[in-house]
Amino acid sequence: MTEVAPRIRRIGPEIVNSYLVEAEGSVVIVDAGVPRYWGQLVTELAAMGRTFDDVRAVLLTHAHPDHIGFAERARRAGVGVRIHELDAALARGEAPNNVKITGPYGVRAVVGFVAFGLRQGLLRVPKVREVLAFEDGAVLDVPGSPRVIHAPGHTAGMSVLHFPAHDALFVGDALNTYAVTNGRRGPQLSPFNADRAQALASLSRFEDVAAGLVLPGHGAPWRDGTRSAVEAARGASAP
Repeated sequence: MTEVAPRIRRIGPEIVNSYLVEAEGSVVIVDAGVPRYWGQLVTELAAMGRTFDDVRAVLLTHAHPDHIGFAERARRAGVGVRIHELDAALARGEAPNNVKITGPYGVRAVVGFVAFGLRQGLLRVPKVREVLAFEDGAVLDVPGSPRVIHAPGHTAGMSVLHFPAHDALFVGDALNTYAVTNGRRGPQLSPFNADRAQALASLSRFEDVAAGLVLPGHGAPWRDGTRSAVEAARGASAP
């Protein structure tokens, strides 16, 4: 748990990230991490001077289990959960998770991720029974007014979220700065993708976004801007 920038806090130790964004006196959650992050949520809200009553929405970059984590619990508590329309069925458990794994493995990294998942409830993630769908280009009517940029490849509905007033781009798994399969650090494609070639091509969909802070679903914040993150991810993904 840590403050990564003014009005942005992170739940999780960088292996799986969930973010709290404060705007207009309220809070938006970007990605819901793993189920047991719920126990840290109240503490992290308190560090912001907020309570769960101040949470206005859970925004999911995509519908993989390590991103929908406590989303259903938040929904049952009265907070709407939003996701791109092409990942809505996956979030509800009505579509298969068609990811393919690429790249080398590191025993220490894999064992560490599996152990983390077992401790944090990753093997039993509740599906989100009801979601509100958004589409590419939408400016969401939630605090911070984030803009949706569809970046498919990791999943069909993978989307990044730009919060202009926070100078921040939340990229989910469109790119990561840590690979859970081998421990490699720095901007790179996720090792898990439904369509890796499409994921690589989708980097161009957000490389021109003016944001100094890039916040991935896995790994440390990237503080050198969107374009440099995309260029580094392309370089790391070269044959």
